[in-house]
Amino acid sequence: MKIICIGRNYADHIKELANERPAEPVVFIKPDSAVLPKEQAFYIPEFSQDVHYELEVLVKIKKVGKHIQEKFAHKYYDEVGLGIDFTARDLQQELKAKGLPWEKAKGFDGAAVIGKWVPKSRYKDLQDLNFKLLRNSETVQDGNTGLMLWKIDELIAYVSRYFMLKKGDILFTGTPAGVGRISANDYLSGYLEGEEMFSVKIK
Repeated sequence: MKIICIGRNYADHIKELANERPAEPVVFIKPDSAVLPKEQAFYIPEFSQDVHYELEVLVKIKKVGKHIQEKFAHKYYDEVGLGIDFTARDLQQELKAKGLPWEKAKGFDGAAVIGKWVPKSRYKDLQDLNFKLLRNSETVQDGNTGLMLWKIDELIAYVSRYFMLKKGDILFTGTPAGVGRISANDYLSGYLEGEEMFSVKIK
């Protein structure tokens, strides 16, 4: 199983980090060891003083696919979910400034929170899903998939040009504005269309 992540897929998030709007989706990979085990707290790593939460809608791939046409992309997933792409922002900025890859800032152990999965058939329109992240019961991110620069099926088609998709692969579709630093004793919970999909304690 691999975790394929999309960066800069919401315009307001691009602005808040002062990044350039990309002409194509920004793609990076997290290893399977990045998945935070269920019911386990997230421990802030000793190598970062500035870990950020990034809430994202997730898609689970259900079969093998390569060079998938966008019009057929919907056939490659039946379940959607919600998760967090934890990012060591200070380390990421340091690596980016040197022109180096920034996997260390995105793919470290526990950096991927994956909530429960639900059938996509539960929702009328996957490109009109409301989702939000609460930190200590306060809303810090509030997004809608309709604001994606590239829609889910577009992303699947694009990614499959470069990486063969396999059953169990997970696509992180990008984060809206509102990302921020976590602190010890924070409590994060994610909601998709009003339903809690995950919660995680920060240590």
